[in-house]
Amino acid sequence: PGPSGGSRRQWLALAAAAAAAGAGTAWWRLSAGPMAPDALDGWWDRVLVTPDGQNLSMATFRGQPLLVNFWATWCPPCVEELPLLNRFAQEQAAAGWRVLGLAVDQVPAVQAFLQRLPLVFPVGMAGLEGVALSRALGNATGALPFTVVLGPDGAVLQRKLGKVSVDDLRQWAQALRS
Repeated sequence: PGPSGGSRRQWLALAAAAAAAGAGTAWWRLSAGPMAPDALDGWWDRVLVTPDGQNLSMATFRGQPLLVNFWATWCPPCVEELPLLNRFAQEQAAAGWRVLGLAVDQVPAVQAFLQRLPLVFPVGMAGLEGVALSRALGNATGALPFTVVLGPDGAVLQRKLGKVSVDDLRQWAQALRS
């Protein structure tokens, strides 16, 4: 069963707003704003659902450097950066890095996308709750893509609004090696 008319309108409005905001980040660099003091409360207790319906516990990522990327299939900069994040996940796995994609999207769209571009890292379905979570982490506009780097101690080390670059990833990996 598909979403109701109201739900579909909400998703279309969200998609239009995020796409417009995401397009803007491709033209100029925006910085993340202040984080809510309770942004990570309950983070490690969360259990998300993967696109194939499996549970994905955040606790499995605890104690390792973690790159969390908020993305959607309808967000061009998100789709453009996913192969780069995929390569980062493969190259940095031996150094203990984990990558997690949080899809602010609908399950059928993500399933179809992952058939075309399989990812080596897990994807959790964040839905509309993902927008609220990214805002709490300092993404005031809710734009996508939005990336957060957590250290092994769970502290937020980096946040980036807009598409990540090879240099961003290199710097983040290097900072945790130091």
